[in-house]
Amino acid sequence: MKYYLIAGEASGDLHGSNLIKALKQSDPEAEIYCWGGDLMEAAGATVIKHYRDLAFMGFWEVLKNLPTILGNIKFCKTDIEDKKPDALVLIDYPGFNLRIASWAAPKGIPVYYYISPQLWAWHSSRVKQIKAFVKKMYVILPFEAAFYQKHQYEANYVGHPLLDVIQNYKPDTEFSSKQELGDKPIIALLPGSRKQEIQRMLEVMLAMVPLFPDYSFVLAGAPSMPESFYKDIIAKTGAPDVKFIANQTYQLLSVAKVALVTSGTATLETALFRVPQIVCYQGSNISYQIARRIVNLKYISLVNLIVDAPLVRELIQDEFNTDQLARELRLLLTETRQLEIQEGYTRLREILGNAGASSRTAASIVVDLKQLPKKNNY
Repeated sequence: MKYYLIAGEASGDLHGSNLIKALKQSDPEAEIYCWGGDLMEAAGATVIKHYRDLAFMGFWEVLKNLPTILGNIKFCKTDIEDKKPDALVLIDYPGFNLRIASWAAPKGIPVYYYISPQLWAWHSSRVKQIKAFVKKMYVILPFEAAFYQKHQYEANYVGHPLLDVIQNYKPDTEFSSKQELGDKPIIALLPGSRKQEIQRMLEVMLAMVPLFPDYSFVLAGAPSMPESFYKDIIAKTGAPDVKFIANQTYQLLSVAKVALVTSGTATLETALFRVPQIVCYQGSNISYQIARRIVNLKYISLVNLIVDAPLVRELIQDEFNTDQLARELRLLLTETRQLEIQEGYTRLREILGNAGASSRTAASIVVDLKQLPKKNNY
């Protein structure tokens, strides 16, 4: 069968790549096209458009880039009509994907959604679109199935795909020596995957380097960003002692003592590697002011949302500054705080349950498709 996947961010590329591998196991004849990235391509899909051209962060940024976004939506519809897939599989990225779903479903294209939009945080009215246009929704957080059930829609809880990724990961035991990271304990810097957020987050993170001379700071580069982009920011802040590691975030987390992490999937990845962290976030003032009025959440990090407690410290918007970050980092490096977070990470792992999200989702999609009469009314 022919599948068309759409992911618009680095995390979607990661989870999409594992879903592609699982689809090929459940359907050896699978032909897969995608909007995604290098990982989805390496898994065997034909990439139509790379996510680096799609990732706009924040309300104001989306508004500024609206002509580009609308052009991408038009092109996507045309390409789907050209490829004539048996199934459309959407991965998070709701602003774009829900528009495609509302167009595709009436044409008879089965729409499956893997990794739900965070409708429980804001815009719960979009559940109506899910109910109308999505044949099956596969959720990865324990409380999401209950959210949908409250709205009279049956979602399938498949577990979190990061459990598979990290369980199967085998770190290089000689990584530190190969990268010449030295003997000092390592503080990992994970400033995000989008250009806009990296520019906002990294400068404050780098300000920690001269304040903690007994630690080695190592910066994790995102796959979609060239090294020169990071080097320019490092040069601007005058922090030459920072080591740059490209496309090896998991290796870095496997040896890090603590981490400074931009809010997103990386917060959960860091927790599953059991690295104590501070979660950081700063958007444009316009986007933040809009978000704080419509987002209904106690926390912004996945870690705290899942355990439903302030386990890791979150520094948001104006709180994310050099003085506050330095105070929190000193606290994070104490033995008491380290033990407290490790106990919380154990609780987090118990809540998430078993691995196998990608294979369960793929098997369900393939079985469901085989039960449908074949029709593509484009």
